[in-house]
Amino acid sequence: MSIERIDPPLTGGERETLRAFLDFHRQTLAVKCAGLSDEDLRRRSMPPSTLSLLGLVRHLAEVERTWFRKVMNGEDIPLVWSAEGDYQAAYDPAGCDRAEAFAAWEAEVEHARRIEREAESLDVTAYNPRWGEEVSLRLVMFHLIHEYARHNGHADLLREGIDGTVGV
Repeated sequence: MSIERIDPPLTGGERETLRAFLDFHRQTLAVKCAGLSDEDLRRRSMPPSTLSLLGLVRHLAEVERTWFRKVMNGEDIPLVWSAEGDYQAAYDPAGCDRAEAFAAWEAEVEHARRIEREAESLDVTAYNPRWGEEVSLRLVMFHLIHEYARHNGHADLLREGIDGTVGV
């Protein structure tokens, strides 16, 4: 499976740059998981941590869903892996496989892209009940870039522990 990762532009408008950096980090996560078995994707980092590549994919599906669909789009929907709103449930990949996790993640990414494209500007705001404040689409996109960048660092270490692959 070959995943094309497109570098963000060196010049360009704010929205184009944010969109490109977010997609770059999304593609990085996919690259880190490419070519691994379900068993490899479920492999945990080290006790007592339950962190795994599959758990990261599931977690980032929840992050995309929460920030774009629930916050920015105001959809009243549960989390993908926890009707009770337990964000930690996504990290437990027991009984889950690549197909299920990636289908959910890819679906949430597509929803997020649609919501971002349809927004009039980065200044569009929505209420975030968890923070108790209005947040802008700009902040949401920055937050998602931050979230992916941090977790891609975890993914890099997890992948190296599985088969020695580093970089990308």
